[in-house]
Amino acid sequence: MALRDILVVPDPILKKVSDRVDVVDDDLRALMDDMLETMYAAPGIGLAAIQIGVAKRVIVMDLAKQDEPKEPRHFVNPEILWASEETQPYEEGCLSVPEIYDEVERPAHVKLRYLDYHGKTIEEDAEGMYAVCIQHEMDHLDGVLFIDHLSRLKREQAVKKVKKQAKAA
Repeated sequence: MALRDILVVPDPILKKVSDRVDVVDDDLRALMDDMLETMYAAPGIGLAAIQIGVAKRVIVMDLAKQDEPKEPRHFVNPEILWASEETQPYEEGCLSVPEIYDEVERPAHVKLRYLDYHGKTIEEDAEGMYAVCIQHEMDHLDGVLFIDHLSRLKREQAVKKVKKQAKAA
């Protein structure tokens, strides 16, 4: 496993649409292992492959709290089959938009399908933090950042703040 660099706005790679994965093999599992190690080190709760510059429809996630055992999840070619009309606001942040947090409204419940770490097809329902996180990460696969759900002014301010932080570092 290896730590990878996480891309930050305004890197144009983050706006790319990721490609479907043909097969879950050892190379893809190694990528997911690297992604988890990178996500834990950041620290974060979710990471899409495009955030480390790999344009594949792959996500890793772990919603376990700090004092709980790790519960890594792997999502290959995830798709939302159904989303509730009911929405819920949630304050989101992103490893690619460091130290910026804002409220985003998303469907409260979704049904999704994906391939797991071993290539097995999984269908399940998600709600609460899980629903928010999977939708946030799936947005990355389509070149969408959480700040794209905000007003133009808030989005521009967020990007400006991240650029300023990068210069100061």
